[in-house]
Amino acid sequence: MIFSLKQSNLTIPACNSNIPNHRTHSPAKSFVSPPFSTPNFNKLSLASTSKPLHVSSIQTFGSLRGLECDDRIVCKAYEADRSDGEFVVEKIEAGKRAKIGFYFATWWFLNVIFNIYNKKVLNAFPYPWLTSTLSLAAGSAIMLISWATKVAEAPNTDLEFWKSLFPVALAHTIGHVAATVSMSKVAVSFTHIIKSGEPAFSVLVSRFILGETFPMSVYLSLLPIIGGCGLAALTELNFNMTGFMGAMISNLAFVFRNIFSKRGMKGKSVSGMNYYACLSLLSLLILTPFAIAVEGPKVWAAGWQNAVAEIGPHFIWWVAAQSIFYHLYNQVSYMSLDEISPLTFSIGNTMKRISVIVSSIIIFHTPVQPINALGAAIAVFGTFLYSQVPSCFYFNSF
Repeated sequence: MIFSLKQSNLTIPACNSNIPNHRTHSPAKSFVSPPFSTPNFNKLSLASTSKPLHVSSIQTFGSLRGLECDDRIVCKAYEADRSDGEFVVEKIEAGKRAKIGFYFATWWFLNVIFNIYNKKVLNAFPYPWLTSTLSLAAGSAIMLISWATKVAEAPNTDLEFWKSLFPVALAHTIGHVAATVSMSKVAVSFTHIIKSGEPAFSVLVSRFILGETFPMSVYLSLLPIIGGCGLAALTELNFNMTGFMGAMISNLAFVFRNIFSKRGMKGKSVSGMNYYACLSLLSLLILTPFAIAVEGPKVWAAGWQNAVAEIGPHFIWWVAAQSIFYHLYNQVSYMSLDEISPLTFSIGNTMKRISVIVSSIIIFHTPVQPINALGAAIAVFGTFLYSQVPSCFYFNSF
């Protein structure tokens, strides 16, 4: 720490010296002041710091007349303001948090719209394999047109990229179809209550397959999630085993999808938006032959005619809306996954189910027993507790 003091125009006598009387001396014997020496701060510890010390004022105690040796020069100092670099870092972090918050809000809103139209379509057209295929086809068509018209920059991919994408696409296809099958059999609210257990699947997969370890607080936070989901399932008025198993399989598949996606996106020049576009294309290729084998064009044609006759032209809009909104909400979610860890993604995915559950109960007038609502509330509260555990972000290494 370095500072300097400019010599004052005042003349300061030496210690214990008397100030001479100029009226008793002749002009020839003028008083010569001793040189001003640096004060000896015996008790001042000078420590080197990263922030400079600014001298704001200098004060002297006592008068110049009869100045004693223990008089001191006192320096008042203040710490310099933080460097501009720290403010820049804080501004960047705040912008990143705002960006992720916007992604999450948009993702949840689009997901609510999708679930509403998806359930309307499945009520009139109970063919989940074709419905799932149309969702992927719409997204693939949107992105191919965007790339062709230069609205979005086409990704630069190679064979290795598509190889690493294949397990992600396979898990995505299984999870997508399983969730659609579940919603074709049970209420939307029930499907999403069961799917709120996704963090539990994420921790179990990380622990027993990926070898990750977690403190006891993480495992304890999973108990209300599992217990709440179980209570809601046991008290569901329209319980269906196919719907229940579809939601459980979807949970497991999407956990693997999120983990593999984060690994595949790491070190790649493909953005989250284009990554999901490529994922949709590959999933569409995987799903199409299975959808044809399970349901078939003849069944689809008959079911389509019945739906149009029953609903009218609005049915076509419902199919288009559920397909487009499916792609949009997933695209935004992958833009979020670009910025966060898979486990944080799972937490956000679970929290969005609150809005889906509430909106679906209101719109479809789903009957809910008090014990069933209690189970859902416990599961959601468990998810909140789980999100408060700092170790929930251990997946940042992916």
